Amino acid sequence: MAIVAPSILSADFSKLLEEVKSVESAEFLHIDVMDGHFVPNITIGPLVVGSIKGKVNMVFDVHLMISDPLKYSIEFIKNGADYIVFHYEALESHEKILELIDFVHKNNTKVGISIKPNTDVKVIEPYLDKVDMVLVMSVEPGFGGQSFMTNSLDKIKYLKNKKIKNDYKYLIEVDGGINEKTAPLVKEAGVEVIVAGTYVFKSENREETIKSLKK
Repeated sequence: MAIVAPSILSADFSKLLEEVKSVESAEFLHIDVMDGHFVPNITIGPLVVGSIKGKVNMVFDVHLMISDPLKYSIEFIKNGADYIVFHYEALESHEKILELIDFVHKNNTKVGISIKPNTDVKVIEPYLDKVDMVLVMSVEPGFGGQSFMTNSLDKIKYLKNKKIKNDYKYLIEVDGGINEKTAPLVKEAGVEVIVAGTYVFKSENREETIKSLKK
């Protein structure tokens, strides 16, 4: 059984709380934060997260696609983030990555590290024993509705093998291009958390769609 994390990037923001409640059976809620710098688009800030926190029984998985995650993570934590997931590519040094991981943990929040499709998964090996989640991007971050990139499958298998071999505790998450065809592929590779935006929010029966992804 996989955990499903619908991405609010594909929700109707004019009725955001109603949209989020319609996917509450999914357990996790994936919240994409973009700054117009690290990625081209701009999405939401911490106050939007705070406005829905406590109104649904979901784990808030906040994906920071931003250039300065250390500076802004505290505001998302204050507004209800359960996971802060940052990008390896956003931080310029090993020390900065360790500083952010430590900072998030000290604020009683779980932390995840994410990599873009063209980043070698092995670069995050020094952090695998320290993080609670690893997010593999199976599309280029910044836009919804893109097609799944199959090179993510080898990365997922690598992370699964590392986790088993070393008894690591992180969840393996994938984000991008998930549908009825790609979901079985990522689960077979070892994914535990499936982010799905368009596929869930554009479906006629969201609850059934979520259920089908969990299986």
